Amino acid sequence: MFGPSQVRSHSYSLLQFCAIVTVCFFPPYAYVFAEKESVFPQEPQDTQDTALGSLAVTSNETDSMAPNTIGGLGAGFFHGFLASLSVIIISELGDKTFFIAAIMAMKHSRLTVFSGAMLALTFMTILSALLGYSTTVIPRVYTYYASAALFALFGIKMLKEGISMSSNEGQEEFEEVQSDLRKKEEECIDLEGGGGPLRPSQKLLSFVSRILLQAFTLTFLAEWGDRSQLATIILAARDNVWGVTVGGVCGHALCTALAVIGGRIIAQRISVKTVTIVGGFVFLGFAVSTLFIPPD
Repeated sequence: MFGPSQVRSHSYSLLQFCAIVTVCFFPPYAYVFAEKESVFPQEPQDTQDTALGSLAVTSNETDSMAPNTIGGLGAGFFHGFLASLSVIIISELGDKTFFIAAIMAMKHSRLTVFSGAMLALTFMTILSALLGYSTTVIPRVYTYYASAALFALFGIKMLKEGISMSSNEGQEEFEEVQSDLRKKEEECIDLEGGGGPLRPSQKLLSFVSRILLQAFTLTFLAEWGDRSQLATIILAARDNVWGVTVGGVCGHALCTALAVIGGRIIAQRISVKTVTIVGGFVFLGFAVSTLFIPPD
């Protein structure tokens, strides 16, 4: 059972995290939605020529604001960027890829680990965004509400997982990943033991390339089929694909940087249970928003 001080600590952490999420993400969303409303044209003019000119301008503006068009840095881009950034941060904090980067950075060069992990995450984000964008051949109204249903399912699943988690779930996940990485390193040492002697420069290059490749491979395999990958595919199907891609890469870069700089401290301080529950509400929030925001 938790003592009074532990209960107060967990309650404060939950309130603090919710406050951060609210302050960081709700004002930008309100601004973007306000901007989307302001770009629509005013009442048409009386003359036919002016009406035709206004129609042409309106058509161009509407095309540039379309959620999954390629061009333009309008409100559609920033909406996709903020949605992807928030989902990735919520999904990746305390995730397996987060702990992989954190543990490897304790023993190896932080820059090398960060580079290998980000290569894998960037490649995965671009691939996921392309998969989502390929669904634009389907009428948007179908993909829009299908994505809402998937977000609702993800949100409910995350809430169930968060409620059933133990309070030290993050530490257990950290130790499990640490054990797996230790076994893989021992296997690599056994395989390299039979080679001939190398010059110092060759040893350094071999070491760096091995760590880079290991960080890339482990991160790529851990991310494949992960919740954040599926969320990126869904967002790219409904929002601006460029915004989703850039937001996803920025979100991964932020989480990976936190992992390699202070992964152990964060793993001990962060509550994976709290992050998962808050993430479930964020996913449900995206689903509920479709009831108030039309697909076009």
